[in-house]
Amino acid sequence: MGKIILDLGCGRKKYDKAIGLDKAKLPEVDVICDLNKGIPFKDDSVDQIYTYHFLEHCDDLVFLMEEIWRVSKPNAKITIIVPYWTSIGAFQDPTHKRFFTERTFDYFTKEPKRKRLFYSDYGFRCDFKILKIKPKYAPFFSWLKFLPFKRYHLGLVFLNIVQELFVELEVIK
Repeated sequence: MGKIILDLGCGRKKYDKAIGLDKAKLPEVDVICDLNKGIPFKDDSVDQIYTYHFLEHCDDLVFLMEEIWRVSKPNAKITIIVPYWTSIGAFQDPTHKRFFTERTFDYFTKEPKRKRLFYSDYGFRCDFKILKIKPKYAPFFSWLKFLPFKRYHLGLVFLNIVQELFVELEVIK
């Protein structure tokens, strides 16, 4: 049997070679389900998960991250793309329920270097290794890379410099 790849909340555009899950009945959707109630796959059965601009719509991020962890095999790769908290894309959609920063996913890892003194340990079941967190800058601001300081700092202060976050995680079990 081949690798099982899931695209959570795929909508009208599904990740290549993935099984598309969504609550909307669309041609690209392979499994119609409400992901707010769980991911309808067995424990430790999924090799890879991809989600593009979906997590900001879910009711309970902690529950969904625990579900992603539950269905994933050890060392499974998780790719997440979400709107950045200072982008207009994060705020304009009335169905968005949460915002994401570079530190949001620190709460879902047990890596000591990622845990800060001010982070509480909420006892989440899941554990992910953070492989990459990369901001995607608006094309207009590409010239900022020539400045003697990091564009990242401007993205914390000004709107629409950073449009979205690209996050890669690895499941730790």
